[in-house]
Amino acid sequence: MVVPEREKGGGKDKKQEKREEVKECPECGSKCLVRDYGKAEIFCADCGLVIAENIVDLGPEWRAFDSEQMSKRARVGAPLTYRIHDKGLSTLTNWGSSAQGQYKLKKWQQRTHIANTTERSFIFALSEIERMSSALKLPVNIREAASMLYRRAMKKHLIRGRSIEGITSAILYITCRQYGVPRTLEEVREVSRVGQKEISRAYRFLLRELDLKISPASPIDFVPRFCSMLGLGGDIRAKAIEIIKKASEKELTNGRGPIGIAAAAIYIAAILNGEHRTQKDVSDVTGVTEVTIRNRYKELSEQLDIEVLL
Repeated sequence: MVVPEREKGGGKDKKQEKREEVKECPECGSKCLVRDYGKAEIFCADCGLVIAENIVDLGPEWRAFDSEQMSKRARVGAPLTYRIHDKGLSTLTNWGSSAQGQYKLKKWQQRTHIANTTERSFIFALSEIERMSSALKLPVNIREAASMLYRRAMKKHLIRGRSIEGITSAILYITCRQYGVPRTLEEVREVSRVGQKEISRAYRFLLRELDLKISPASPIDFVPRFCSMLGLGGDIRAKAIEIIKKASEKELTNGRGPIGIAAAAIYIAAILNGEHRTQKDVSDVTGVTEVTIRNRYKELSEQLDIEVLL
């Protein structure tokens, strides 16, 4: 007897799962699909085709008609997060109560909730990562990864005797590089509480002690963000990337800072597309000096035979 291939544990067959995951009607192409859990089926609202039958409602068994009912009936909390020192598992007294006894209880809970100096330092470090991430407009996945990396450094006892601000700044810089959303060292320094020398020292220390392998940043990685900050469109972005690729093929980027190359390529691309930006404009956004932009601009235009009319 042949039975349909099923998931481990005796779930639905794979054809049924594919039908339930469908995003558009195979008959008319409409994306207006209706899940009717009363009839346990998915059907197209336009042509009426029943796409899947015997579907399972994986939602809660209760119903809620507004947000207040939903919050009262839900029996689970927020998901775990590495951005909170206890991963969000702690329980706090309700702050809505004004009774004197409740106030005293809350006050003592605050005093005892954070056990020791190490934990207080840990909480401060995570708050620094969150503060700088917000200032740099970094996505949640970067913040989570940076918090995980800090936990790893703490587990290896690399924090003691070192500046928490320096370590957290370096960790954020490393994480951005790892996830392909690089921020310049100058950008990190601007939102940090320590100087660039301290961040660089902590950066080298963490790379060595945690055995982290960070590939060199590519000038192309910086182009989209810098173009956006300069108010330049997609055609200029594409042209700047094209210039960088040609420069890389001729090994003109070797031994040159990626940000300087990106800045010069954007400067040239903007002129070629009739949307001139001054060297000062580009310098203010990228953080490299106008002298560096001029030097890289001359090298690229001469070596790549690009005629730029200022």
